[in-house]
Amino acid sequence: MTEQVKLIVGLGNPGQQYEQTRHNAGADFLQQLAQQHHCSLHPEKRFHGLYGKARIGSQEIHFLIPTTFMNLSGQSVQALASYYKIPVEGILVAHDELDLPPGTARFKQGGGHGGHNGLRDIIAKFGGNKMFFRLRLGIGHPGNAKQVASFVLKKAPQNERELTQNSIDHALYSLPDLLNGNLQKAMNDLHSHKA
Repeated sequence: MTEQVKLIVGLGNPGQQYEQTRHNAGADFLQQLAQQHHCSLHPEKRFHGLYGKARIGSQEIHFLIPTTFMNLSGQSVQALASYYKIPVEGILVAHDELDLPPGTARFKQGGGHGGHNGLRDIIAKFGGNKMFFRLRLGIGHPGNAKQVASFVLKKAPQNERELTQNSIDHALYSLPDLLNGNLQKAMNDLHSHKA
């Protein structure tokens, strides 16, 4: 039996200058999820982030957008998980993914950090445990590793943002299956989606 997700995290950088940048795709997803469930996210000092909770189906789910910078995301996630005694396997992290094209989203459980500093810090703060769920939101790759840092911190052009929004919409639609413990159905549904 898969551990039920009790915490959904959307990764991004804080501050207006980072809003709608590629690196904030995870935070954008979480904000839209919170809106969908009429949940207000408020600054919560002890969790170093914007926090709220909502009932989805029969479950109460915690929402978190870390307001640390991306490379310190684990500090925020670990603080909340520790406070509410949520195991690593009960966490879903939504993040931008260089290895997928815009308009593509994927669920998975476990795996490495793939060079993503937010995932790297979360894994480190949980003592190397990688078994949290991920929602990987494709942003594409600039084609040159040296350009990655500036690429992820830029706003994508309008057509690319529309593709990313399309994948966020479909992830929101597929999410209840994952929350009900049916990872395979959620994965199949999301993976069959074409932008």
